[in-house]
Amino acid sequence: MKNPPGYNLEEPEKFIMPDALLEVSGIAFRNGNSDTLYAQQDEDGKLFKLKLGEKKNRDIKFNKRGDYEDLTILKDNVFLLQSYGGIFSFPLSAIANEEDKVEGVREWDRLMPDGEFEGMFGDPASGKLFVICKQCTQDKGTDAVSGVIFQVQGDSAITKSGEFTIDTKNVKELVTKKGKRIRFQPSALAIHPITKEWFIVSSVNKMLMITDANWKVKDVYPLDPSRFRQPEGMAFDTAGNLYISNEGDEVSNGNVLKFAYRNK
Repeated sequence: MKNPPGYNLEEPEKFIMPDALLEVSGIAFRNGNSDTLYAQQDEDGKLFKLKLGEKKNRDIKFNKRGDYEDLTILKDNVFLLQSYGGIFSFPLSAIANEEDKVEGVREWDRLMPDGEFEGMFGDPASGKLFVICKQCTQDKGTDAVSGVIFQVQGDSAITKSGEFTIDTKNVKELVTKKGKRIRFQPSALAIHPITKEWFIVSSVNKMLMITDANWKVKDVYPLDPSRFRQPEGMAFDTAGNLYISNEGDEVSNGNVLKFAYRNK
């Protein structure tokens, strides 16, 4: 199995998630600091804070139950994505309080095209949020995956500032699954802190795509289903180490896999 430059996808360090994060659907670090992981569970409107390898965790409720797919931290605010495209935000400092529920959560609705969304990333360099379609009506029947870009203001308000498109027509050749229809439906994305490339995971068909800064596909890497049960979240630390979270099932807990970056 081929590996992305600097990584061995067959040798991860595995961290088991607490029972409350069986269906861990998104992960993030603050400023790339891996000492503390922030995560969300697919169905509960809660933000979790924990240290990798420890069962103890803190959580705070920000909304009612729903289908929550990803989160990111930008300008010391947490942004959380629902599958239909709604975005919630509140100050990260709220989880340090003794309260069990966040007050004053902001919500943005009807900003996305019609479709389903699972991936969102906040870029500290530009102050922008990138939200990618898992499957959007506008992409149906094409070889494209599209996304929306938002500018985050100083008060954490967001405004649409652009769009992007990834041409995926050569994905089939890159993953060499002859005779099979290959769908690339993103479930997470992040910018590599050193190379500035985009890393994009598709839980459907288990793939990792790398594009350049302008969304041109450089390569696609198959992910071993025995290791990547349901890859739904992704993050980098400042050293370039890659973290991918997998949802659990009836017999196994959710987990986070860490892949050390070896920049030669």
